[in-house]
Amino acid sequence: MDPLQLADASRLRTRATVLHADADSFFAAVEQRDKPSLRGRPVLVGGTGPRGVVSTASYEARRSGARSAMSMSRARRLSPAAAVLFPRFEAYSAYSRIIMATLGTLSELVEPLSIDEAFVDLEAGLFADDPAGAAADVRARIRERTGLAVSIGIGRTKLIAKLASEAGKPDGLLVVEPADEDDFLLPLPVRAVPGIGPATAAALERLDVRTVADLRRQELDVLTMTVGESSGVNLFRLARGIDLRPVAPGGERKSVGAERTFAEDIFGADLIAAAIDRVADEALRRLTAHGGGARTVVAKVRFADFTTLTRSVTLPQPSAEPAELRAAAHQAARAAGISDSVRLLGVSFHNLSAHAQLTLPWGDEEPPPVVDDEPLEAPTSLGPLTEENSRPGLDVEHPVLGRGWVVHVRGRQATVRFESVDTPPARSQVVDLDTDPLLLVPPLTPVWVP
Repeated sequence: MDPLQLADASRLRTRATVLHADADSFFAAVEQRDKPSLRGRPVLVGGTGPRGVVSTASYEARRSGARSAMSMSRARRLSPAAAVLFPRFEAYSAYSRIIMATLGTLSELVEPLSIDEAFVDLEAGLFADDPAGAAADVRARIRERTGLAVSIGIGRTKLIAKLASEAGKPDGLLVVEPADEDDFLLPLPVRAVPGIGPATAAALERLDVRTVADLRRQELDVLTMTVGESSGVNLFRLARGIDLRPVAPGGERKSVGAERTFAEDIFGADLIAAAIDRVADEALRRLTAHGGGARTVVAKVRFADFTTLTRSVTLPQPSAEPAELRAAAHQAARAAGISDSVRLLGVSFHNLSAHAQLTLPWGDEEPPPVVDDEPLEAPTSLGPLTEENSRPGLDVEHPVLGRGWVVHVRGRQATVRFESVDTPPARSQVVDLDTDPLLLVPPLTPVWVP
């Protein structure tokens, strides 16, 4: 091994004290938890329009071949009995807060990776001598407080911990001791290594690299010539279990954004400009929630033939001014050379900063025109349920029948299951919205109790 690699290896921990926790099938599991009639049934959460994409598939749906990032239409063909639900991010965030707070009882060093997974450094807490016991206890407390299953992996590096939690799914706990790392790591497919996507895997395939053991046999110079200097060195180290990244709870978010796949391809300058405004405004709402501003604006355009281009515009200084960021989004989209039908548009903000230039608006701005038939997120304005604002899975309330959730709405006829997390499963009922109006209401969310 290269002397540099030996030096890196010498800095590794001597015991497995990095924990990775990952909630199993998180969005779908929350829906099954909140909707008793869906427990044990296949569930697909994601876009419900003709071009929707699966965010999460329950394990029951996965047994039929459905999975996340698959088109919803294909997932429905594979799992025709599945309930298809629109995401309820308010509910998922509430469950996430409890999971993260419970993990925080193990150590002050908790690094959330997403809404449903995090690293924990047990060396910084009281449980470094008994990581398996700590993991078993925290899994039990999360289940008690949320009803959700969390898989946990433990190793001496982030790499091993994350791979171990994946290997332990569903609802498992796996500790990989340093002495057992090679037996665990080497047989894994190379795609299991974080950061190896389809393009890198295809390049490695040309070297007959299919497993981590195959990857470890490659010389450093071969890897750097194949995938580039930085990626080659990184893969060389990871194949040897060398991962020196610390658990960093203060890590800054690198970007925020939004994208939209249209029910039908859009064409024409006016429609495309209106669509850019709508997606940019959703990205701006997320930037506002994050706080601060951004210096780089990226537009993503996918054409009808599935060709995808991204272009960026970098401002002289970070900005939180909506008009300036929206204009940069249009500029970046124009740089992509839109001259054909567009299937998807995305806008994201990068180089985020807590300090940004912000000017007050001179007057009220008109809302952006609607150019598609499904909002980017669930309706935020609560009120009477209608066909226009309904989405399958959203929460509703009736003055007599109580709380329930939308199955579907056709005209003024709403099909609803009146049930909640603490009730028995309910059958679907049809409600006439003219004579029996329903209200869209926020989800019933669990509360963190220390």
